[in-house]
Amino acid sequence: MQDQVESCNFVFSPTSIEGVVIIDTAIFGDKRGSFMETYKRSDFSKAGIDAQFVQTNESSSTRGVLRGLHFQINHPQAKLVRVVSGEVFDVCVDLRPGSPTFGAWEGAVLSDENHRQLFIPRGFAHGFYVLSETAKFSYQCDDEYHPNDEGGIRWDDPEIGIEWPLLPSAEVVLSQKDRSHPKLSELHIF
Repeated sequence: MQDQVESCNFVFSPTSIEGVVIIDTAIFGDKRGSFMETYKRSDFSKAGIDAQFVQTNESSSTRGVLRGLHFQINHPQAKLVRVVSGEVFDVCVDLRPGSPTFGAWEGAVLSDENHRQLFIPRGFAHGFYVLSETAKFSYQCDDEYHPNDEGGIRWDDPEIGIEWPLLPSAEVVLSQKDRSHPKLSELHIF
């Protein structure tokens, strides 16, 4: 996808990394509340996103939690990610061998207020950092999760140089597994 694509309910905006797309979603509201479509296969297909989603996951986290950067080695997953409640800074890192943007990252603030989504194609590491008091994060994947196939890279790898909007009053909260991920240059799977 080279140019921005619009439908009645979505605006698909390409990023600096081929295949990564920011999706702005229309919301319709009245005195009863609101309604929005979060996925419509025909609109996504017209925008060049042809993933067939087979699994949906949801997590909840508190301020300062950083999850990632995760990927599947032999069963890579394309993901459509969004925030149901709260606000996060969402990041993906290009791990596609031979890609001209290998090791480059893209990030976007996703929240329940901006209704923004991010499409991440196969071959990327993914993670997010919680900016709000709490956040509920939802993502659809085009392959099932394989627990023996997971990999990760350090969230703070200086060679990648992700510009995380770290909150001065909140410590970065990581799982033990996420603390022990290697740097990109230390991976031996590519």
